[in-house]
Amino acid sequence: MISNVKIYGLEESIIGAKYPMSTSIENLTSDMTKGIHALGMSEIGSGHDNWLNGPTVIFDLTATNKFWVEMERYHFIDFISSQSTMHRITKFDLSKTYNKYVDPRMIDIMQEKINEYNHILESGSEEEKKNLPELYLSILYSNPAGFTLTAKMRTNYRQLKTIYRQRHDHRLPEWRELCEELKKFPYSEFITMEE
Repeated sequence: MISNVKIYGLEESIIGAKYPMSTSIENLTSDMTKGIHALGMSEIGSGHDNWLNGPTVIFDLTATNKFWVEMERYHFIDFISSQSTMHRITKFDLSKTYNKYVDPRMIDIMQEKINEYNHILESGSEEEKKNLPELYLSILYSNPAGFTLTAKMRTNYRQLKTIYRQRHDHRLPEWRELCEELKKFPYSEFITMEE
């Protein structure tokens, strides 16, 4: 579900978290101290975990349409770019893009519609091609919610902490899977609040 994870600025953020109690910043290190650890573990919304805004996390996230609709509620996670059904729905390999919850009959219907579209596009008459926009919309709107797409995402530890707290036991299995993946991040205890 998560791949190509890159975390930037973690050590710099640990150093920056030490600024409030320092009179000189020249000799500060990125060593995790009890005080910085305690700040990272502070309650969401308290403001004491603000240094977790510093580490930038970029990753690829593959999930279903149903998941993406819910992810969009988080205004603090940026979609850098993503695969597009609008541009490429008729080019995907459907046998690889639906999750296990999509009824195979639905996949067959989608494949039939896409085959018809591609046939008309490649060798249809001019009269048949006039109907392509409507057929394309029929494909887009018929696509089951279990269709998976990958997006490049950007966020930070503090926001992942919020996502984890709200979604670790969600009924949608993708949220639980995402939360399990977050446990593999360095200093994941600041995300999960679990020592």
